[in-house]
Amino acid sequence: MSPHPPTGAGPAALAAVAAGGALGALLRWSVGEVVATGDALVVATAVVNVAGAFALAALPALAVVRRTPLLQLGLGPGLLGGFTTLSAASEQTRSLLDAGRAPAAAALLVLTLGASLAAVALARRRWPQEGR
Repeated sequence: MSPHPPTGAGPAALAAVAAGGALGALLRWSVGEVVATGDALVVATAVVNVAGAFALAALPALAVVRRTPLLQLGLGPGLLGGFTTLSAASEQTRSLLDAGRAPAAAALLVLTLGASLAAVALARRRWPQEGR
């Protein structure tokens, strides 16, 4: 399953990505509203990104997703693209660096990337896909 719309994708594909993205952004925003600021928010952002990486890798395991290109677009680049947040992780890393917390910033980067890669590997191992 490609994270990009197929060539020639039309208005329906755009609508699927837009609707999924709006829902994903609302979910992400809700996490920020529930979690306190500071280090807890940094951890929440990392958890969101790792969970999103896992879900994106697991999506092709769902037969209905494989059979329905618009659902692939709405859930993949749409919902999960809107839910995960590289920009927030980057800004939080910059903020940690500005606060003189370089080890925490480095740990955030390494743990987020490492945990995301591990989540993808776990999903692909759990639900191997033919033709990958």
